Amino acid sequence: MLTGMDTLRRLRYSLLMSVLMASPLIAQRPDSLRVSALPAVSPTTDSLRPPISPRRALLYGFLAPGYAQSVLGRHKAASAFLLVEAISIAMIRESAADLHEARRFENDSLIVSYAPNGQPTKVAGRFGNGEVRTRRAHVEDWIALLVANHLFAGADGFVAANLWDVKPKLAFRATPNGASITASINVQ
Repeated sequence: MLTGMDTLRRLRYSLLMSVLMASPLIAQRPDSLRVSALPAVSPTTDSLRPPISPRRALLYGFLAPGYAQSVLGRHKAASAFLLVEAISIAMIRESAADLHEARRFENDSLIVSYAPNGQPTKVAGRFGNGEVRTRRAHVEDWIALLVANHLFAGADGFVAANLWDVKPKLAFRATPNGASITASINVQ
């Protein structure tokens, strides 16, 4: 059985060993290659061949918007496609719940008050056929946006993979007469 003193000795010993093992040994030499001598661009980014083929980028972008853009290193475009996807799915769920509520109360009538002769006065419910049609159109609109997002993501992935070796340079300059935007494309 270990006592408190034995545990403390073992802790000191393990700490001392870790310090000794972390220090450089005499046989070790510093690396002669400087970090700045390494290429600044990774080989996959500088390559003329895209990481995925245009067909595969089309398929990936269509099935999972943002995935092809992420593989191609276009992270802002991938984030935009994912954001539109998330908003569309959330709004489809919300609009479907509104449509369900409108259908549930479509033919309801409310008893507002009783007339002096004792007969109840009925007023139409707050949801009619027009409201149900409108809410159904909302669901269809959000579904159309979701499908369009998939199509645009696939097309964007296809184009980005085909234009992988084209490096555009955009510049925004202030001139005395206003501002100018300059674009140059270097084709290798």
